[in-house]
Amino acid sequence: MFGLGGQELMLILIIILVLFGAKKLPELARGLGKGMKEFKKAQSEMEEEFSKAGDETPKKESSSSSKKG
Repeated sequence: MFGLGGQELMLILIIILVLFGAKKLPELARGLGKGMKEFKKAQSEMEEEFSKAGDETPKKESSSSSKKG
């Protein structure tokens, strides 16, 4: 994950704990979880829209509109 090892992750977690305190961590984690859930939902909706758009076949023009003159 991003080329980080166990020691680096522990150091980051300790720094976050010191900066925000133990009381704020669950609140921060909850907000992060909700944000990730919304992002995944939006991503799946976009993928669904793209697949629907790719499945639709474009209508051919009628022969009278393709004639010039």
